Amino acid sequence: MSEAARPKPPVAKRVPRSRTRHGDTVTDEYAWLQDRDDPDTIAYLEAENAYTEAVMAHTKELQDALFEEIKERTLETDLSVPVRLGDWWYYTRTVEGRQYPIHCRSATRPAMPAELPSELSSEPPRPPVPDEHVLLDGNELAGDSSYFALGAFELSPDGWLLAFSTDYDGSEKYTLRVKDLRQDRLLHDEIPGTYYGVAWSADASTLFYTTVDEAMRPYRIWRHRLGSPVEHDELVYQEDDERFYAGVDLTRSKEYVLIYLESKITSEVRFLRADNPEGEFSVVEPRREGVEYTLDHSGNWFFIVHNDAALDFELAKAPAAAPSRDTWTPVLAHQPGTRIVDVDAFADHLVVSLRRSGATELHLIPLRDGDPQPGHDIHFAEEVRTVHAGSNPEFHTSTFRLVYTSLGTPGSVYDYDVTTGALDLQKRQPVLGDFDPERYHTFREWATAKDGTQIPISLVKRRETAVDGVAPCVLFGYGSYETSADPWFSIPRLSLLDRGFIFAVAHVRGGGEMGRSWYENGKLLAKKNTFTDFVACAEHLVQRGWTTRDQLVGRGGSAGGLLIGAVANIAPSSFRALVGEVPFVDTLNTILDPSLPLTIIEWDEWGNPVDSAEVYEYMKSYAPYENIRSTEYPAILATAGLNDPRVSYHEPAKWVARLRATATGGQPIVLKTEMGAGHAGPSGRYDAWRDEAFVLAFVIDSVSNQ
Repeated sequence: MSEAARPKPPVAKRVPRSRTRHGDTVTDEYAWLQDRDDPDTIAYLEAENAYTEAVMAHTKELQDALFEEIKERTLETDLSVPVRLGDWWYYTRTVEGRQYPIHCRSATRPAMPAELPSELSSEPPRPPVPDEHVLLDGNELAGDSSYFALGAFELSPDGWLLAFSTDYDGSEKYTLRVKDLRQDRLLHDEIPGTYYGVAWSADASTLFYTTVDEAMRPYRIWRHRLGSPVEHDELVYQEDDERFYAGVDLTRSKEYVLIYLESKITSEVRFLRADNPEGEFSVVEPRREGVEYTLDHSGNWFFIVHNDAALDFELAKAPAAAPSRDTWTPVLAHQPGTRIVDVDAFADHLVVSLRRSGATELHLIPLRDGDPQPGHDIHFAEEVRTVHAGSNPEFHTSTFRLVYTSLGTPGSVYDYDVTTGALDLQKRQPVLGDFDPERYHTFREWATAKDGTQIPISLVKRRETAVDGVAPCVLFGYGSYETSADPWFSIPRLSLLDRGFIFAVAHVRGGGEMGRSWYENGKLLAKKNTFTDFVACAEHLVQRGWTTRDQLVGRGGSAGGLLIGAVANIAPSSFRALVGEVPFVDTLNTILDPSLPLTIIEWDEWGNPVDSAEVYEYMKSYAPYENIRSTEYPAILATAGLNDPRVSYHEPAKWVARLRATATGGQPIVLKTEMGAGHAGPSGRYDAWRDEAFVLAFVIDSVSNQ
């Protein structure tokens, strides 16, 4: 595109604002963008959207083609694997042309789509079984709203009441309602301003729910008696420590209501018999700085995953009647290098989720009269894969539902027979067209970080794509909160792989792939390891002939967008293009402002730059917005959600404005803001596919225009 034909980007006005902290005065010329009530802010974001659309106009045909490829590969009228709970089979189904799932149940197990009459795969289907009962239809709930999200979806223990909550703008503030499933009608109970987390009492007379403070921190647990006015709801717990957030849940056994109180490094659990909803909650073990624990229940025992004197956690049991720390007895003792993540407790067995050597594992422990017996792993052959617990709401069961996937294997739902050890495939995610998983090959490579640490990389490509330094490549990364970027299958990704791309995941420090130490060596004053690990992975792919710098695109979202923003400053010449989705790039300014959503909670992750000059200087040295410099940057796409409560829209907006004013080289730097959505982007599946097609078109176009 000639310079004369290139659209002109909007120019953000400069209204300098200064702040001083620890003797350091910083001027922020784009701070005005934080005021979403300023008409100039909305006008600027709309102008940015118009500019982005103009810059990408020549890819419109490609975007349409990518959208059609995603659509044509997806079985639009589909059915999830039914889950048994009590007398019913629960499932969701999707209908061609409709944006949202339909939540259903039936007394008869529905047939899977492959078993259904062919006419059900086209027009909106007849019910898969004659006695289907639609619990909630997301399409009806969404109505004409451009955004819709379902929060809570909790059945009462007897299965006849459904508590559900809805959000219509992406703010993650939900309105909670109750539906009487016998009469198929909504009750008068309606509670606005709730958050995630709902629990029923045993007799379904009472609901416990969560609300947030002005900083979007969930901090209050309420008791609502069905049929009573909301203003009469009773506050049962308030968390006053701003580092902690609160949640509420009901154990699978339906015997205990649990209140979880968690910071990034410390936790506390309170419990109440579900058959005594008017009672007082008791503490399992009072919080101690640095000690984390979660639990589940079976019989007379709580089964507790904790890190007290156990870096990678251990599994213990404690009597539910008196579960304080001095009663905890090891079930799976701490083993360095094996990170115990979670436990699912059932009437006759436990399933432990763990990580070992960078891979996810499931370990089954039989229970005999509540007493744990020697256990065993559920084995899988593929090295680069992910296995995790599926939906398992039934407490009395001899099967365990699990989900298996890899970069080349569609999500596969299995039932594991606890008695025989047999794995029964229930469904593999359908991929229409000529898809053949044998055409795709997965790999594991190891890059060497600056300090010599070996960083795992997971890769996938079509078998015929040569590793000769020619193929384009997308390198994905996250690396925060001990969240692991485990290998996953993606239908949209096939559009890249079939065009000769390689897709790679950098399992950088700050995530949890290699255990708790992997996380601790990528947070606080070791955070830069996350960024330099990603650069090391990029350099490894080039050195090993997987790709070239001119064919390499980095991608990450949220805290992974911070990674992308930091890498843009550290190693701009290592990438042809970068995609930062809802990127946390105004890191220092946000963490300095306790009034912003979630900031104080985040201090245990990033450090507290308000009180610590050392933390301030360290964060300032890597914060993407603070370190933009006059150099040639790669092409950059940033996305935002105007209603995002996690990473405010102003972070990518300010970042793009300063980048465009400072960077040299003339590569496109564009911002796409969803004006009616939040952190997760568009809510409807077709809108989400269009959004992904846009990102993929940017990626493909970036490496094509050299």
